Amino acid sequence: MHIEFLVEEQSAESALVNLIPKIIGHEVSFKIHPFQGKPNLLANLPARLKGYRQWLPEDWRIVVLMDVDNADCRVLKQNLDQMASDAGLTTKTASGGEKFQVLNRLAVEELEAWFIGDEEAISSAYPRIKRNIAQQEKYRDPDAIAGGTWEALERLLQKAGYFRGGLGKVAAAREISQYMAPERNRSRSFQAFRDGLLALVTSS
Repeated sequence: MHIEFLVEEQSAESALVNLIPKIIGHEVSFKIHPFQGKPNLLANLPARLKGYRQWLPEDWRIVVLMDVDNADCRVLKQNLDQMASDAGLTTKTASGGEKFQVLNRLAVEELEAWFIGDEEAISSAYPRIKRNIAQQEKYRDPDAIAGGTWEALERLLQKAGYFRGGLGKVAAAREISQYMAPERNRSRSFQAFRDGLLALVTSS
C-alpha cells in the first residue's frame, strides 16, 4: 500500500515524516505534499482529487490534513468530504466501515495542539520544560486552547528560554515529533487522525 498525504504547510510535513511510521509501521510507503497554506490547499484540492481519480492504483490511498483555525470544524470536514465525493472518491465517512480511498482529518485548532498533547515529547525535545503541562488548566485540553495553539506553544517554549526570536514552526515540529508516542497523545483531533489512519490501512 501507498498513501499520498496532502497537507497545508511544511511544518505538517516535518511532523508527519516522524509520526506516520510510528502509527502504521514501515510496511506502507507514503509521500507528503505540502501546500502554501490552507487557502492554497483548499483552492487546489478539487482538481488534485479529480486528477488522482483518473489514475489512482488499487492499493493507493489519500489523506488530507488541515488545521481548523477559526473555521467551523463540522462544516470544513463536510466540505472536504464533498470535494472527494465530487471527484468520485470514497471517504471514510461515506464508506460505512468498508474500504475507502480518502481520509480527511483536521487538527483542532492547529497542528501545535498535537504537540501540546504529548508533554513527554516536548520535554524530551526541550529539556528545560518540566513534565507538568497536562496538570496546568490552560493546557489540559490541547484542542480547546484559546487564542491559537501555535501561540500557546511559542509562549511555553519562550518561557523556558527557547525560540526567543519567535517560534520556528518547522524546527519545533521536527524536533517534538521525534519523541511523540501516538498512543499517549491527549489531543482528541490527533487521536482521530491516528485511528483514522489505522482504519485506512486495515480496511484494505
